[in-house]
Amino acid sequence: MDFSQKMLRDNALSGKVIVITGGGSGLGKAMTRYFMELGANVAITSRNLEKLQTTAAELEQSTGAKCLPLACDVRHYDQVENMLAEVLKAYGKVDVLLNNAAGNFISPTERLSANAFDTVIDIVLKGTKNCTLAFGKHWIDTQQTSATVLNIVTTYAFTGSAYVVPSATAKAGVLAMTRSLAVEWAKYGIRTNAIAPGPFPTKGAWDRLLPGDLADKFDMAKKVPLKRVGDHQELANLAAYLVSDFSAYINGEVVVIDGGEWLKGAGQFNLLEQIPEEMWDMLEMMIKAKKNG
Repeated sequence: MDFSQKMLRDNALSGKVIVITGGGSGLGKAMTRYFMELGANVAITSRNLEKLQTTAAELEQSTGAKCLPLACDVRHYDQVENMLAEVLKAYGKVDVLLNNAAGNFISPTERLSANAFDTVIDIVLKGTKNCTLAFGKHWIDTQQTSATVLNIVTTYAFTGSAYVVPSATAKAGVLAMTRSLAVEWAKYGIRTNAIAPGPFPTKGAWDRLLPGDLADKFDMAKKVPLKRVGDHQELANLAAYLVSDFSAYINGEVVVIDGGEWLKGAGQFNLLEQIPEEMWDMLEMMIKAKKNG
């Protein structure tokens, strides 16, 4: 099966204007490319304007759609407002905000400085809040009839996770915001949803999280019941659906796309999969003997 196949029909996002934070590389770039292939005009933002410009030129050439690169540090509300103004100047409107910008450290929490903790909270939670608030206020003030916010969270937003405590804390806040605003802002025609991806390795992010040969030793595919990691197009397919009009009745939902990884980790007895068949035969015989005894 080819997991890199594109899901939606051509022009499914025609006429939509989509803003993607952290859109210059990795999963953000994969989603941006697919949105453009489906006819959307896109603005991508991050702090690195040079990288954004390179990505925008590449994607415009390969898709024929427009991609506007804008430098924006989502930690600062005034920069977010300026970015929104530039999008409106270029495109005249905005239909979708995709909060994808993130930061993370893998570390024992006691080794983190307060500033390191704050860096992740500020990018993930405060940055998502800044963008959502600025865009939401614009949509409500202009009485736009429909708009969509899509947040990228993570499955440990539900459960928490050791060694990524700042990220878990921030993503849990984003998830709570997603569900809360889905109810509060629905009356304005604003849908708010989230995606919780499992392992979708990207060169930049995974090299930072797992430097050296750690990535090889820490094989994420082994944790996934489907025994593989995700293909970037699979995530792009889901994101495109959730920002399209085909998902107009989905609101306040978080969609997990992880091959069953978090459920495997959550089940109390899931480790029993390591028991070989012969031992199951022995256990069955012991249980039957006990019943008959």
